[in-house]
Amino acid sequence: MTTCRFAGLAALAAVSALVLASCAGPDAGAPRTTAPTIPPPPPLSGGILGAGSSAQQGAIGSWSALLTAAHPDAHVAFDPSGSGAGRQSFREGRVSFAGSDVPFTTDEVAASGFTACAKGSELIEIPAYVSPIAIVFTLRGVDSLKLDPKTLAGIFTGAITAWNDPAIVATNPTAKLPASPIVPVHRSDASGTTANFTDYLDQTSPDVWTAGVVDSWPTGLGGEPAQKSSGVAAAVRGGEGRIGYIDAGEAEGLASVAIRVGNDWVGPSAQGASAALDAARTEQGRAPGDVAIRIDRGTTAEGAYPLLLVGSLIGCARYDSAETAALTKAFFSIAVSGEGQRAAAAATGSAPISDELRTKAQFAIDLIV
Repeated sequence: MTTCRFAGLAALAAVSALVLASCAGPDAGAPRTTAPTIPPPPPLSGGILGAGSSAQQGAIGSWSALLTAAHPDAHVAFDPSGSGAGRQSFREGRVSFAGSDVPFTTDEVAASGFTACAKGSELIEIPAYVSPIAIVFTLRGVDSLKLDPKTLAGIFTGAITAWNDPAIVATNPTAKLPASPIVPVHRSDASGTTANFTDYLDQTSPDVWTAGVVDSWPTGLGGEPAQKSSGVAAAVRGGEGRIGYIDAGEAEGLASVAIRVGNDWVGPSAQGASAALDAARTEQGRAPGDVAIRIDRGTTAEGAYPLLLVGSLIGCARYDSAETAALTKAFFSIAVSGEGQRAAAAATGSAPISDELRTKAQFAIDLIV
């Protein structure tokens, strides 16, 4: 009797094992589960308008093309009116985002009043475009120059007026420098390139450059004004003895200056800008979505070219329009992505942001709603 009972139990166990085996998945004995179906995100449509840095125009065009390739009904328009004009347009709500080569100051952020944003929204500022600023010149018979910060400051303040000035000869002893006048060319519009150039002079030669960090060229310093980087490049190309500062993407065909970095002389390059960016830091005391970069213009890091700009894309953590929020979030994400950075480099010769900055930027972008 006992033997029969145990035999029956054994048979039941064998049948149960066969039933369980038939229900199991391909993994060793694991029960089969059904993954929930997650619908793909809806395609984006509509458009957003931005304004700002003329230096960023090529990069923003490449990012816009990537957005439209992914979402054929979505597009971005951009007015390269200059960093100052772009920030003002954003503040007044005439555009959804700004491209600026300098971020808003902490005082400007505290003052609020950004009409592009929903009431009470914080700003989103992310580094997306890194480019050297080239000092370019036209001087017959001279295709390269070495200029230290004090000499550059002297040229652009009008203290050094002739190409054969002893300060220029001292660092270029073999160059055939004429006694002809120097014509410095500067931006006539409010410009992030000007702000970064004057920041370089202010940090490296404050005893000569006393005008501080400004995005509009100080009155009274003379020189020849020109609109946007392209205008400065055209003015330098158009006349003998001219020298100006421009985004390196506009410098093709022009002779450029090597600047002193420690004991070395370094010319403008994407690699040099990247090395200088590695020596920079993010500003403290800002909101989580406000990633502003402070560049050490006096760095002596090997290969660094500290005369650079770090262009920001500026938007809102909250928009009144869900469509604007979604488009801005997608556009900013494309800009800082590896693909976006490669596209910008191909279009403009810019340097890529670091992986650390990309992580910080994407965290900020994810705050947009």
